[in-house]
Amino acid sequence: MQTLVEDFLQYLRHERGQSENTAKTYAALLGKFIAWAETQKLTDWFKVELKHLMAFLQQERVRPLADEPEASPKRLSGESVYLEIAALRAFYRFAETEKLLPANPAENLSLPRRWKRLPKALSGSEIARLLAPETPETPEGLCDQAVLELAYASGLRLSELKNLRLEQLHLDAGFINVIGKGNKERVVPVGRSAVEVLRRYLAAGRPKLVTPRSPAAVFLTRRGTPFAAVTLWLHIKQRVRRAGVERNITPHMLRHSFATHLLEHGADLRVIQELLGHVNISTTEVYTHVSGSRLREVHRKFHPRP
Repeated sequence: MQTLVEDFLQYLRHERGQSENTAKTYAALLGKFIAWAETQKLTDWFKVELKHLMAFLQQERVRPLADEPEASPKRLSGESVYLEIAALRAFYRFAETEKLLPANPAENLSLPRRWKRLPKALSGSEIARLLAPETPETPEGLCDQAVLELAYASGLRLSELKNLRLEQLHLDAGFINVIGKGNKERVVPVGRSAVEVLRRYLAAGRPKLVTPRSPAAVFLTRRGTPFAAVTLWLHIKQRVRRAGVERNITPHMLRHSFATHLLEHGADLRVIQELLGHVNISTTEVYTHVSGSRLREVHRKFHPRP
């Protein structure tokens, strides 16, 4: 069963151009099903029927979470179940198209309604505290400062920040080339403040982090290696704590702040879609709800009869 999944993952990477993170997510989700199937004495995809898929999903809905106590009432979120169904449907579509399996039992699995959670954004004062320079100045501190400035100035994903290379920077012209999801390239402007911080890091910070084996990655650890996603996020969280921002910051929150603040200041939704690298405008439309909540807040605050 695993061999067929590997064929599917190769298809995602090389023919669909999906990112490594997407392939890993699908691998983990399908791996869960294979592990469950083994407990049911199912060792071949040819033997899997719709009733087996339904039984697996029902178990996923009711089983206790792995990192919670056995008595905990918490169960798998609807979002997680949605992803498991999506992974099974995508796998079976591939297997049916390639004529690797005779039937597609997953085509009868309906996706639950996916509720859109409103993205959380930092306030202007929180952004100001977070982007304030730290003293004393160190190469690592300059690197962290440049990461934060660029994340907020250009709305980059964490993966895009860690994979950014020197040849993608065009600071004189005020833009960078970004390789996003699915290896799609987009051009993103960089504001003057972020350009100044990046120049400072490239002149006084990065040269002290570089080793003979360092690659052309823009952001480097103290050992001169590229950041892993977890390590880069840990650096950001530590900076958040030192800045006195007490909220629980997620990796996407700076990106959300970038989009929300642009919209609140009058940017067109299509422009924000292009800057964020969203394929569908529906993905970007979630920010209109944030803007609506902002309008209600202003109305309550300033209208004479709130």
